[in-house]
Amino acid sequence: MALNIVWIAFFVIGFIVALIKFFYDGDTTIFKTLVDGIFDSAKSSVVDVAFSLAGTMVFFLGLMNIAEKAGAINWLAKRLNPFMKRLFPEIPGGHPVMGEMVMNFSANMLGLDNAATPFGLKAMKSLEEINPNKGTASNAQIMFLVLHTSGLVLIPLSIFTYRISVGSTDATSVFIPCVLGTVITTLASILIVGFKQKLKWDLVLAAWIFGLIAIVAALMVGVYYMSPADKSNFSTISGNLILLVIIVTIILGGVYKKVSVFDAFIDGAKEGFNVVLKIIPFLVGMLVAIRVFRDSGALNYIVNGISYLVHAAGLPTDFVPALPTAIMKPFSGSGARGMMIDTMKAYGADSFIGKLACTFQGSADTTFYILALYFGSVGIKKVRYSVWAGLTADFIGVIAAIIIGYIFFR
Repeated sequence: MALNIVWIAFFVIGFIVALIKFFYDGDTTIFKTLVDGIFDSAKSSVVDVAFSLAGTMVFFLGLMNIAEKAGAINWLAKRLNPFMKRLFPEIPGGHPVMGEMVMNFSANMLGLDNAATPFGLKAMKSLEEINPNKGTASNAQIMFLVLHTSGLVLIPLSIFTYRISVGSTDATSVFIPCVLGTVITTLASILIVGFKQKLKWDLVLAAWIFGLIAIVAALMVGVYYMSPADKSNFSTISGNLILLVIIVTIILGGVYKKVSVFDAFIDGAKEGFNVVLKIIPFLVGMLVAIRVFRDSGALNYIVNGISYLVHAAGLPTDFVPALPTAIMKPFSGSGARGMMIDTMKAYGADSFIGKLACTFQGSADTTFYILALYFGSVGIKKVRYSVWAGLTADFIGVIAAIIIGYIFFR
């Protein structure tokens, strides 16, 4: 219901804003802009998003099938069961989906989006198989999805790359702020959804959470004291090396367990095309609606309104030019990326505004895109409280990013 309302709102608000621009601003090209955007977004949703995802889906779902037949997923699930069972109490203990979710979270943390998505879609499919109310998001699916929308990334390699491309002389200076922002957003996701689902907070859950925070903190401190060249090398090498090690380990593990590795790969890979075909309608519908909302200028009105309210409240307004990245991020990853790059070009990659825009980009993920992608892949129609839970965590992440920005960059 919530996703349905949001989808309608994007079109209606976009159309109303376009009418205002036409009658009051005399913008005679606004309707053509919206229509061109609809066709372009419909095409790019399939060609640039769905089809580009197909190859990755085929490869990594094939690997997942090898890992599952070799027993690696079950092994991983059993080792992490004490923690995962408390976050997902409805899932039977030691269920393979626990391992699949961990694979997704791990790939996300390493900044490996292409690998994280197939793992996540596989996990969502497994969650739907044990969902007693097909088509309605279960508590476990909501917790998994909202955690995913928090965008926990420990190595924001792509942000470093974009900063270098626009002339930054200190590309990795946003490393610690980005990680702090995404960790806070993730913790907010756990607390918000956990409160809604009435999770039992015991010493085991607290120990795991604080333990993970300690590991992240140790990693951040270690990287903080590296030289800029070492930071860049660490970020570039570590994520890709770890992914390559995982791939080779899965294959060799399959050989060790006497699995027919290539046959298992082919059987798993066949699922990739089916998943892509299933998610295309959901992606087209959501991404076209977002494009209408953005091209109409509604986003600019929101930014200007926030700027006015901040100024009226007597608060500092020097962070406002970076807000378009934060506001766009829940709707469109490419849109937010474009906003971040434009902001860095306009104000300087190493300026306060440029660095803050990068921190916004690294502090959360594309909530509506992930909703459409993950729930669409298993035919979820009733998303329950997923939308407001994810957006609330995103909002907390934005506030945290602003505070972090003032601490680190001012």
